[in-house]
Amino acid sequence: MRYDGLMNPQQQETNMADPVKDKHIVLGVCGGIAAYKAVNLLRVLVRSGAHIRVIMTRSAQEFVGPLTFEALSGQPVWTHMFGKQKDGPFRHITWANETDAAVIVPATANIIGKMAHGIADDPLTTFVLTVQAPILVCPSMNFQMYENRAVQENIKRLEQTGKKVLHPEVGALACGSKGPGRLPDVEVIAEGLRSLLCPQDLEGERILITAGPTQEPIDPVRFISNPSSGKMGYALARVARRRGAQVLLISGPTMLSNPQGVEVIRVRTAEDMFNAVMDHVEQTTIMVMAAAVSDWRPAGFFEHKQKKEEIAPDLRVEQTMDILKAVGRNKKGQILVGFAAETQDLKENACGKLTAKNLDLIVANLIGQDDSGFASDTNQVTLFYRNGRTEALPLMDKGALAGILFDRVLEIRKSV
Repeated sequence: MRYDGLMNPQQQETNMADPVKDKHIVLGVCGGIAAYKAVNLLRVLVRSGAHIRVIMTRSAQEFVGPLTFEALSGQPVWTHMFGKQKDGPFRHITWANETDAAVIVPATANIIGKMAHGIADDPLTTFVLTVQAPILVCPSMNFQMYENRAVQENIKRLEQTGKKVLHPEVGALACGSKGPGRLPDVEVIAEGLRSLLCPQDLEGERILITAGPTQEPIDPVRFISNPSSGKMGYALARVARRRGAQVLLISGPTMLSNPQGVEVIRVRTAEDMFNAVMDHVEQTTIMVMAAAVSDWRPAGFFEHKQKKEEIAPDLRVEQTMDILKAVGRNKKGQILVGFAAETQDLKENACGKLTAKNLDLIVANLIGQDDSGFASDTNQVTLFYRNGRTEALPLMDKGALAGILFDRVLEIRKSV
């Protein structure tokens, strides 16, 4: 039912939770009405720990003043090609050599045309010709301009030369018309930039991820559940998508927003999740079952709210479907990763589950600590492998852990 060879510890440090953290990024701002959104993008990137330099075209300065970007970035804004410059006459070369990625927001028809044909007549186009780092181009303009044949050919030309183009959304435009040309939300742009900074080593993989708790209703106002927040599963979905995979996230009830670019099926009960998983399992290449599925459900459902003194004598439970066991029994060449949250005998319980459910890898942790497990933003786990190997990982952000898990999955893939 829809409810709408292993890395050493030093190498693990490169798997940051947020790919833009500590990266040097150049933000190019052009003269379109969406220039004000570049301010919000700057704020998002700075909050994520990126070091931002801003280049503004002359037209962009008619929409937003350079002082705004300077105040938020903490860096001088490059606005003119000539004149006294702190970095000297070779600023375009210096900035290009120090840049990890660049993003152009909004990218006007004018700047797209210049980039497509190698014209360099201002700071931004000169920088673009020099930089070797990846560039994300975010077109935004009137839909008639965007659909113009020349603009479309220029966009294709940019893509053919290795530029990543984040195509605009269809929506209401500043001119009052409606159509393609609307700049995507800044969070979508930021996510596109994160993908640009990640290796695309999961490209071609179709990954199914389960997340969150399930709820097994007793009556219209009560249910059996657990404290899972879904944060681990959602982190796995985000990281997999950033690294190029096609991702399906099957989620129990959570307060989390859908990850950008990920197909999400929301379910409630263990039966709902079982059906959703089995409907899609044959199309997947990797399955990561991070959901905390309820093992028990009421044997019957009370149609009306029951008084507490009435429930106790009549509440009987029965086991729910074992999704992980069913998937493990029927898998056909897919890599299957499971999770185990334990309060004692971690190795014994995790390895027993690994064998009984035909897993390739199980991620296990002891619950009960505030900074690890349910509802926390961090986790400390031990990995148990099919070949008997054990790997204990330090406490880390769940996004960083997701990155390491997919590194291990790829190593398993190579060894098969």
